Order: sequence, then structure tokens, then C-alpha cells
Amino acid sequence: MMKQIKQYFSDRKADLGDYTGKGSAIGKLVVALLVLYLLVTLVLGMIWSSEPDTFSVREHTRTLSQQMNREPVAGFATTATMIRMAETMLNKPGGYISNDIFPPGVWLDNMPSWEYGVLVQLRDMSRALRKDMSRSQSQSAEDPDLVIAEPQFHFDSGSWAIPSTEAEYRRGIRALRSYLNRLSATDQPSAQFFARADNLNNWLADLETRLGSLSRVLGESVGKASVSDSVAQMNAEDPLAEEADGERVKTPWTKIDDAFYEARGTGWALLHIFRAVEVDFRKVLNDKNAMASVKQIIIELEGTQRPMWSPVVLNGSGFGVMANHSLTMAAYLSRASAAISDMRDLLSRG
Repeated sequence: MMKQIKQYFSDRKADLGDYTGKGSAIGKLVVALLVLYLLVTLVLGMIWSSEPDTFSVREHTRTLSQQMNREPVAGFATTATMIRMAETMLNKPGGYISNDIFPPGVWLDNMPSWEYGVLVQLRDMSRALRKDMSRSQSQSAEDPDLVIAEPQFHFDSGSWAIPSTEAEYRRGIRALRSYLNRLSATDQPSAQFFARADNLNNWLADLETRLGSLSRVLGESVGKASVSDSVAQMNAEDPLAEEADGERVKTPWTKIDDAFYEARGTGWALLHIFRAVEVDFRKVLNDKNAMASVKQIIIELEGTQRPMWSPVVLNGSGFGVMANHSLTMAAYLSRASAAISDMRDLLSRG
């Protein structure tokens, strides 16, 4: 009897050893797969965080017009550039990341900020096309394709379920392609583009406020006094009275890189749009002596796209030892905004 009991426990111990060995092997396999998954997502995250290169607007316009067997009429370059920008945003490495819910996209914040900067400019230009540039006067009918395109680009940028953001933006791209096809029809174009000074000026007015807000957020990376507080605390009765220091305004350190990459995306988009404006509005720009302003804007926007040699966005003090990328970006945008102000003044003159 005792021998049987000993044999029973001996068999159970052997079975337990086999189970433990199998469990240990499975655990090691799970850990190895998890490590491999993290390494793959890390590499993909680095690849997906690479910003798209700029492209030649003139070359793209020339190539597309030849493929369509159409003449590059006024508005062709602007519309073709918008289509290329939107497709680049959706088809770059990793695709559209802002609505990702799985790694590595969900871990990334720099590229979604870049995408948002591009998206805002697409929205503003699509609205300008629908509201001004495709209409001869305020009582003119809206273009049917632009009526579709403009709200499509205003769709929620973070929707991943049905309908997905990508599907809605691609519908906007198809509407722009239809508008471009009708605009460049050689026999009887059914779409219009009016390259007038007032149409361009209206878009520039919106853009000036965009850049002003963005450059302010970038400039506040080091903190500065609030203008509204300083004005509110002024003593109107005694101009020689000491002014109290107002509350200092500073962009949170967790938002600095987001603002920087939004500015990078904004600069990337505007660089191509202004190169297209230089083509489509060439006559009015020459008539208003505003071509130099456009060139100045393009030069400043090219500065926003210079390669970054630092792996992170640095936020040193304004005159400190360490660089401050936000202040550098703000300087480029501020100079571009100043040139836009000069350009608007020239366009508004008779």
C-alpha cells in the first residue's frame, strides 16, 4: 500500500514538472513576442514620424496638365496643389495618423500635429475657393463640386469608425478633381476661377490671423507678460505711475512640441499654396507690384522647413545657451505674416 501511495505522488510530481516546463516555455514565448512587437512599433513610429518632402508645384502642374491633356488655366495650379497636399497627408508613410487607436500611431503626437497644420490650410483654401475664387460676384451660384469639397475637409479629424476620416477626405479630393476637370475643359469649361486681387486679399486676411495666433503660441514658449493684464493695470490718471507686473503667459511644456509641429505642417502647406498663387495670380501680382512680397513669403516659409538636427524640440531661454526651436519658428512665421500684411496693402490699392 505504501509503495502505491509513493508511486502516485511520484507520478503527480513528474506531471507537475512537465506542466511547469510547458508554462515556462509559453511565458518566455509571450515575452519574446511582446518585446518583438515593441521593437517593431518603435521602428515604425520613427518611420511614421518623418515629415514628407516638399514638391515642385510648377513641375507637378505641368505633369498633371499633360496627363489630362489640358491647358493649365488660371486656378489649375492652386487646385492641383491642394489635391497633391491632401493625398500626401493621407498617403505618407503610416498614412493618416491623427485617428489611430493602435500603436504606434496612438503613441505619436508630433505627426498628428503636423497633419492638423496641413489640414487647417486645406480647409481655409477650400473655403476661399468656394466662397470667393470660383464666383464672379456675391450673387453668383456656388460651384457644385466645391460645395462638396469644403465641408468634407471640415469633417472630424479624429474619427476612426464609420465613416472614417480618410474616407471623408478622399471624397473631398474627388470633388476637387471633378472641379479641376471641369475648370480645364478645353471645349466648354463649366467651372470658373477668378484670379482677382480682392479674392486673394480675402484669403490672406484669414491667413494673417492664423499665423498671428500660431506665432504667439510659439513665442510664449519662454513665457512673457500678458498684454491684456498690462493694459488693464495701467493708471490712466498718472502716466508716470509705476505699472504693476501682470500675470505671465507661457505655453505648457507638454504642448510646445505640438505647437511646433503644427507650425511645421502649416509652413509646409503654405509654401506650396503660395507657389501655386505665384502661378495662378501672376498677372494681378505684377500689376499690383506684389510679386516681391510673394517671394519674401516663400523665402520665410522655406525657412520653416529646414531640417531638424535635434531629436527633440528644444526649449531654451531666448538668450540662453540652449537653442529654442519655437522662437526660431515664430520668427519665420512673424516675418511671413509681415510680408502678407504688405502684400494685402498692395492688393487693396487701385
